[in-house]
Amino acid sequence: MSDPVVEEPLEQDGAGQPDGFRRLWMPHRMAYLKGENRATGDSPEECPFCRAPKLADADTLIVARGTCVFTVLNLYPYNSGHLMVCPYRHVADYTELDPAETAELAGHTKLAMTALRAASGAQGFNIGMNMGGVAGAGIAAHLHQHVVPRWGGDANFMPVIGHTKVLPQLLGETRQLLADGWKAAG
Repeated sequence: MSDPVVEEPLEQDGAGQPDGFRRLWMPHRMAYLKGENRATGDSPEECPFCRAPKLADADTLIVARGTCVFTVLNLYPYNSGHLMVCPYRHVADYTELDPAETAELAGHTKLAMTALRAASGAQGFNIGMNMGGVAGAGIAAHLHQHVVPRWGGDANFMPVIGHTKVLPQLLGETRQLLADGWKAAG
């Protein structure tokens, strides 16, 4: 992943009107926005949520493993510490979970909240699932519940005006903090 490029305001040279703003460019995000190299997850062979548990936790950003579900950092987070709770079984809809999966998904969600509060002082959470592509699920074929930590003022000028999200920590560092917090919470 390349570092963001910051450009000084342009002089009027046909490339735009000068406005005194500096520009923060994140060209590597365009691949995600276009859906390039993103698995649909339609089959277990191409599903990143089916592949991840077969690899090392640090390599796939898995924070915790249970019997029926695992919890992983989102590779494209809305906020620092954005977690997803996923069943190991390749299942698309919440109503398809068996009772043990449903219970453990709820338990992991509670532990995720506890770990995020301990590791980062989260003051609130957005928790939910997007069922189906039309509902916004990026990988609709494999159910996953989002646990997004929130803080007062986290929707400041950067995302609101600058359409830029600032994440203060590398994902590997965040994973380690949360994995440690998870052990303390459990």
